[in-house]
Amino acid sequence: MSVKYCGVMLEMAGKIKVAIAGIGNCTSSLVQGVEYYKDVGESDELVPGLMHNVFGGYKISDIDFVAAFDVDKRKVGKPLNKAIFEKPNNTKIFQEKIPKWGDVIVKKGPVLDGVAEHMAEYPEDQSFRVDEKQKPVDVAQELKDSGAEILMNYMPVGSQDAAKYYAQAALDANCAFVNCMPVFIVSEPEWEKKFIEKGLPCAGDDIKAQIGATITHRTLAKLFADRGVKITGTYQLNVGGNTDFLNMTRHHRLKYKKISKTEAVQSILPAPLEADKIHIGPSDYVPWIYDQKICFLRIEGEKFGGVPTNMEVRLSVEDSPNSAGCTIDCIRATKLALDRGIKGQLTSISSWTMKHPPQQFPDPVCREMVEEFIKGKRER
Repeated sequence: MSVKYCGVMLEMAGKIKVAIAGIGNCTSSLVQGVEYYKDVGESDELVPGLMHNVFGGYKISDIDFVAAFDVDKRKVGKPLNKAIFEKPNNTKIFQEKIPKWGDVIVKKGPVLDGVAEHMAEYPEDQSFRVDEKQKPVDVAQELKDSGAEILMNYMPVGSQDAAKYYAQAALDANCAFVNCMPVFIVSEPEWEKKFIEKGLPCAGDDIKAQIGATITHRTLAKLFADRGVKITGTYQLNVGGNTDFLNMTRHHRLKYKKISKTEAVQSILPAPLEADKIHIGPSDYVPWIYDQKICFLRIEGEKFGGVPTNMEVRLSVEDSPNSAGCTIDCIRATKLALDRGIKGQLTSISSWTMKHPPQQFPDPVCREMVEEFIKGKRER
């Protein structure tokens, strides 16, 4: 397939070879989704959560998983199409039969800070379990051997050392990098410089949901601001029952998550709120709600005459499928960047699909930027 970019016809490969670090709920939803929509092709059928069925020439079915990494002993050594259903994963299963990727075996990556110490205090079906005797593989070499073009980072929140390890592994293996978790890689200049020097694109940081707490909060806060309401205070409290929320019960692992979610809202206000007037972040772990996330959101403000007004919203979503469509679009945009020889941060797709992109823009602007990128009217 050929596409025209800056007046030059470029040849596009048929498949997008993707490696994944972290075989948790988000990966489960992503893999299920690629199989679930494999027959959509170039039809006009609506696929909820995607910008386009065909994104810059690439279909959903063009995504091909070629390598996978995790540390949990229940997943390591198993085929990817089986490992995604292993505990402690507890997201909704909407595509049970996945005949593909049975030959992609999950390899053990380095543990580093990817498993919080308190996980051992919880039942085995809720938390990670690591076989300390099993040695980790050389991730960079595995990426090279698999032919991966893009490495997805789905490490748990707070895994700063692990996130940096996988970013460096991507560089060493000449892979593009998509950072779906809140450790700041793509939005940090020193990391972007490394990807530019290697001639590789990167997208991140911290994947947004299709309709999640952050995008809802941004939209409502922007509505208040656009209608001239002075916001005097706001909070967003989230509870969930997956390992992400269990992981975040230790507040020291929350630092970058809170920054990511808070900046996503602050960035669309005329002037940022004072720190004590905005509170955004995970609040508690409720095991019996599994991968459901419940958001409690409140915005207080003053309208004409200083008269007070407030809004309260309760949002309930299945957390991991909520981001899978955004991830599919991000993968395809990153592949387009590889085809076009683009280096460094991908501003457009990062602003549309990530909570902490290199640059923040209002959401309608983000979408238009991505459309321009697809058509080749915007470099990145």
